[in-house]
Order: sequence, then structure tokens, then C-alpha cells
Amino acid sequence: MGGKHTVTNADERLEQEHAPGHPPYLFPAYSSSVLRAPQRKLVVLPDSLADRSGPIFGHLPATTLDADLTRQHEGEPLGERIIVAGKVTDAAGRPVRKQLVEVWQANAAGRYVHHNDVHPAPLDPNFTGGGRLLTDDEGRYRFVTVKPGAYPWKNHLNAWRPAHIHFSLFGNFFSERLVTQMYFPGDPLMDQDPISNSVDVSARQRMVSSFALDLTVEQWALGYRFDIVLDGAAATPFEAAEAR
Repeated sequence: MGGKHTVTNADERLEQEHAPGHPPYLFPAYSSSVLRAPQRKLVVLPDSLADRSGPIFGHLPATTLDADLTRQHEGEPLGERIIVAGKVTDAAGRPVRKQLVEVWQANAAGRYVHHNDVHPAPLDPNFTGGGRLLTDDEGRYRFVTVKPGAYPWKNHLNAWRPAHIHFSLFGNFFSERLVTQMYFPGDPLMDQDPISNSVDVSARQRMVSSFALDLTVEQWALGYRFDIVLDGAAATPFEAAEAR
């Protein structure tokens, strides 16, 4: 009884503390969140110099190949080639310049290059599934990749994750980092997915890309637009807990 009562109290606090429009830390339908969510009231720590001094990206600059996931190996990857592009802005609509944007995803068969992924789908020797770039002076980014496949994830009976691409943006400081997922329009698995359903209905559409004919390259690749807002009422929902 005591343990159950404690979980209920923590659940109530977490519901109150999560940012409006964003997923709660504890969302029971997403089973992994039950183990990952904090069970006590969150403690707000004051910003330190490390939080406000900005990220350091390392000594190797992002290159053209980092932004084109189809050209990182000797051969071309299997699957539907796509272009994903958009603009990164702040709450006032101002472009966020020289923003480090990182992506990772499953291959066209729905499998990650990761030792924990044992889904019986083929690995693609010509596709690693990771990329990065810096936004330009207008806050724009552009990746070339292949459309990821759906995959089972054992959260519930016959559970499948919809096709998605993970995005990480560092912002101007470490404390501004955003991690989110981009989905594709019209995916029938969206309504069955507890991770996407943990986001308020009003905000969920901000995680779905839109087909963009102007980004499409004739006889080569389809285009999808995914604009990202880092803060404010129209902010792109973040991931409350690590999810693949």
C-alpha cells in the first residue's frame, strides 16, 4: 500500500511539473518511463558557468558528408531517398544561426546500427544512420537520407514505432539543448504509439513533417519540411526520456 501511494504522489507531482504541451516524465503507457521517471519532487538548481558558457563541438568541423547520410560509405544505401530540411528559430521567429543539429535514425528496414538492436531486419553496410551540420545564417538546415522503416519495440502487444528521425539541437548553451523526434505525415502507426501520444494533441502536430514539393529533386528524392522552434508557446516538443 505504501509503495503504491508513493507512486501516486510522484505521478501527481510530475504531471504538474512538466512543461505545457510537452510529454510528462511519467507516462504509464510508455512502459520505459515508469522506470526512468523521477519519483521525488524535482530540485531546481541555479545555472552554473558551465551551463551558460556554451557548448564546445570538438576539433572536427561538420562536413558535407556529415549532412548526406547516403554518401558516407562506398555504396548507396537501400531505401527511399529523401531530403529533410527546415529552419530553426526562437520564440520570436528569429533564426538560430550556427546551431549544431544532429540526427540519428533506423535504416530503411527499421534497424539501428547498435548492439542493443536485435530486431531481425537486415543491416545495411552502406548506411550508418547518423548525421550533423551547422545551420546557416538564416537558421536553415538540410539533410539527405533514406526514409526509416517502422520497427517493433516490445512496449505492448504488437507494438510498432512509426517511422521517425531523432533530432538533437544544442542551442546557444547546454541548458537550451532540445532532443525530439520527427514523424512523417499520414503514418497509420502514430495513433498506436505511446511515445508520440504522450505529447498533448495540440502540440503533437509540431513533431510531424510536411511533404514539400519545392524540396523534392526530380527523379532523385522526395522532400519533407520540418521547422523547429526552440522555445516559447510554439516550441517543438522535446523528449522527456531517452527513446529510440
